[in-house]
Amino acid sequence: MSDAYIPTPRTRLVREPQRAVYDRAAAYKILDEGFVCHVGFLVDGQPFVIPTSYGRRDDTLYIHGSSASRMLRNLDKGIPVCVTVTLIDGLVLARSIFNHSMNYRSVVVLGTAVAVTDPAEKLAALKLLSEHIIPGRWAESRQPNEQELKATTALRLPITEFSAKVREGGVIDDEEDYAFPTWAGVIPLTTIPGTPIDDERLMPGQAVPGYAKSYTRKRS
Repeated sequence: MSDAYIPTPRTRLVREPQRAVYDRAAAYKILDEGFVCHVGFLVDGQPFVIPTSYGRRDDTLYIHGSSASRMLRNLDKGIPVCVTVTLIDGLVLARSIFNHSMNYRSVVVLGTAVAVTDPAEKLAALKLLSEHIIPGRWAESRQPNEQELKATTALRLPITEFSAKVREGGVIDDEEDYAFPTWAGVIPLTTIPGTPIDDERLMPGQAVPGYAKSYTRKRS
């Protein structure tokens, strides 16, 4: 995986270009921390944006969902897509409403997704999605049966055209507003997993696994 990447006219940031990130390693770190993306596409002149889960292997994103869904039926036909992932790290409260902002990390991937037809790759893609969200869970769960595999579509999207954007740091106010008498600063936001809750029909002796007790979205 090469970190070198030259943005295209479609992915080069125009607004706030100083926040652009065109480094693959940095973009992939954002993708690996998130697990929900929004997929934008156009069908018969009507735009749709659908949230779904995803996973990444090297320079490829895998998206999955029901084979009956409008999104996956149409993406399989080669409709261009825009996939976005956004992580919110904080609310930035300035002295003026105009200068309020957020600290965030986001990635946009443009391209054409294709259906995974090889059964082995399809199963591997579903395992990738599961392990991306909850590492260690796949091995301890019942594997998909033939009917479930038929009811699920996996799509492969090469990460060839992308951009990332990052906003971090504190308040940026207009100079004259620093004399305005109100609190200003950053409210940090993080994803904090709660204590796992046993299912009501849990079999006796089934303890909460370590990957559930210590669940985190932070990736090394």
